[in-house]
Amino acid sequence: MKKSLIFAMAMALGVTASAYAANPFSDVPAGHWAYDSIEKLAAAGVIDGYGDGTFGGDKLMTRYEMAQIVARAMANGANVDKLAAEFADELDALGVRVANLEKKADAVKIAGEIRAHYANISGTRPFFKDDSWSKLRTRIWFKGQVNDDWTYVGMIQNEQDFRNNTGDERTDFQRAYLEGRLGGVDVQAGRIDTTDITGGNIYDIRFDGVKLTYGKEIKLIGRAGKATDAFEHYMDQSGDTYSIEAVADLGKVGDIHGGWWKFKDLNFLDVVDLDNNIWTAGLNLNVVKDLQLTADYIKSNAHFQNFYGDETDNDGYVIGLNYKGAAANKPGSWGLHAKYYHQGASSYIAHTMNGLHGDGVEYTGFKGYSLMGYYTVAKNMVAGVEWYDLKPLEYPDMNMRTLWTQLVLSF
Repeated sequence: MKKSLIFAMAMALGVTASAYAANPFSDVPAGHWAYDSIEKLAAAGVIDGYGDGTFGGDKLMTRYEMAQIVARAMANGANVDKLAAEFADELDALGVRVANLEKKADAVKIAGEIRAHYANISGTRPFFKDDSWSKLRTRIWFKGQVNDDWTYVGMIQNEQDFRNNTGDERTDFQRAYLEGRLGGVDVQAGRIDTTDITGGNIYDIRFDGVKLTYGKEIKLIGRAGKATDAFEHYMDQSGDTYSIEAVADLGKVGDIHGGWWKFKDLNFLDVVDLDNNIWTAGLNLNVVKDLQLTADYIKSNAHFQNFYGDETDNDGYVIGLNYKGAAANKPGSWGLHAKYYHQGASSYIAHTMNGLHGDGVEYTGFKGYSLMGYYTVAKNMVAGVEWYDLKPLEYPDMNMRTLWTQLVLSF
């Protein structure tokens, strides 16, 4: 029995594959015709491949193996009545296992991530001395099935700073939202985690509102709500936030993408309210096997002024190279990444990077590069090292250097 017979289950499960999801199996490249279906089934726990991390799509399955997959699909709420009838005898023999799967599917699912990191900051920044610190960040996700169409997701985060023992560590309920489908549209509503289409060079933090995603080869993403108050340049953000983004999948070549963000009533320097419209256009290009080039241009309509009253740049660009990647479920896998940044002050709101790029002179924008390497030391244990060498755009004699190391455990 060919494994291609099970791909219809992906539609029945109603599981949406992430645009940035890791490749679940080493022998199913991102450009494969069945990649989306296989990723959906793996994410739902219906298929888990072989012990060597492969899917083995050309191998034949036994009826018993197929019955196990049908049982898992049924436990996840898939409508597979015809397959269930075909494998009735095998499913009956698996009665205890099916019952256990159904009971587990009804319960709230819990997952977690623990990140320990050490950072060392140096340079010639004004107002701030060199510093170093280590922290432990713990995240716990709760996922519960509301009904056949909707799921609730919550995330609690705790941070502990090892520089002191004052007991000021924080525990926050950082995400709480519903996700599901309305017609052909994927919906997230509530306090969600949002990364812009450039991978976080504009905005990468929590967002209170609604996110709608539609399409496959050409994907449209829309948001409406309020950005959180964790801003790099602003004392407060009280207005509405909107965004529209689009991604065109070019198959093995890569993709092209673009978008628009509007942030209203930003309280800049605690003096005036202003609106910031940010446009972006870019591409992800698969140059050769395992090597990808990324490029994004970012343009804002806002002209900020620095501490001395001078107008700052309002556009920027980010160029990157990615070689391979460290997958948490594949011990020994690794990846190298490099980026060059040149971003005016109004071209980003909450940047994704771990490198210091503004304290004391944040209203000037920054330029410079980062180098990153990651290695999966054991299953669900990924170590990483990041180096940032950045300068304020208008003060090139200053610099900001960050050495960041981390170990991430997931369960």
